[in-house]
Amino acid sequence: MSSTPAKPPRLTGEALRAGYESRRVLDGVDLAVAEGKLTVLLGPNGSGKSTLLKTLARTLTPSAGRVCLDGQDIHRRPTREVAQRLGILPQGPAAPEGLTVKQLVGMGRFPHQGWWRQDAERDARAIREALAYADVTDFAERGVDALSGGQRQRCWIAMVLAQETELLLLDEPTTFLDLKVQVDLLDLLARLAHEHGRTLLVVLHDLNLAAAYADQLVMMRDGRILERGTPGEIFTAANLKRVFDLDANVIRDPHSGQPVCVPRLARSEAPSQMLAGQAP
Repeated sequence: MSSTPAKPPRLTGEALRAGYESRRVLDGVDLAVAEGKLTVLLGPNGSGKSTLLKTLARTLTPSAGRVCLDGQDIHRRPTREVAQRLGILPQGPAAPEGLTVKQLVGMGRFPHQGWWRQDAERDARAIREALAYADVTDFAERGVDALSGGQRQRCWIAMVLAQETELLLLDEPTTFLDLKVQVDLLDLLARLAHEHGRTLLVVLHDLNLAAAYADQLVMMRDGRILERGTPGEIFTAANLKRVFDLDANVIRDPHSGQPVCVPRLARSEAPSQMLAGQAP
């Protein structure tokens, strides 16, 4: 039985160069975001992960190259039209003071609204479904400021879900959260891809969480993509050293079979030698 052919990517970056003022960050980056999968961008600080995400999201204009959404230059398309197709959650978003969770999630409906077009029933359904999927329905009437970090992040994800786009770009959505909360959020994002066919591009810092949840990994350093592929293909000790300058062993989780990074501990002296040196 033949397998279903992969869908062509809807979001691509071609020979992208981008940066801030006189500082170039991206240096000729090509990326096609795999359809219906969870792709994770990895790299050390300053490698260009967030800059690439912003460039693909049209919040940063490249100095060279182009970003294409559905085969057309994203910068030549109306902002509202782009927002109806692509949702982005930036790093460390802040809600206006006094906003309730339901009001925040409702902001995701703005691209579908206008003075000439209102669909209150569809908006209400999208908000209700987004609240339920992100498991924040019980907080709907509470103020966003009153919630914990993990709860707030789920509310922001619900806002992006209410936007009803098939493409989602998220910049470090798990930063500063407890490990259990990070796992719960990544479970949610993985379900969006695997059960609902959404296409996600996510910037993460945690190597092992990235390897556990990503369908595709993209490893960056110094504004370039050095490696891309499945975790099983590219999450290797050699690549971790090349990309992160990290000395580590990579083993396989006995249950999932996914690769796991175990840093090599540097010990200049064995305990027995240290004790011997302290003897009178």
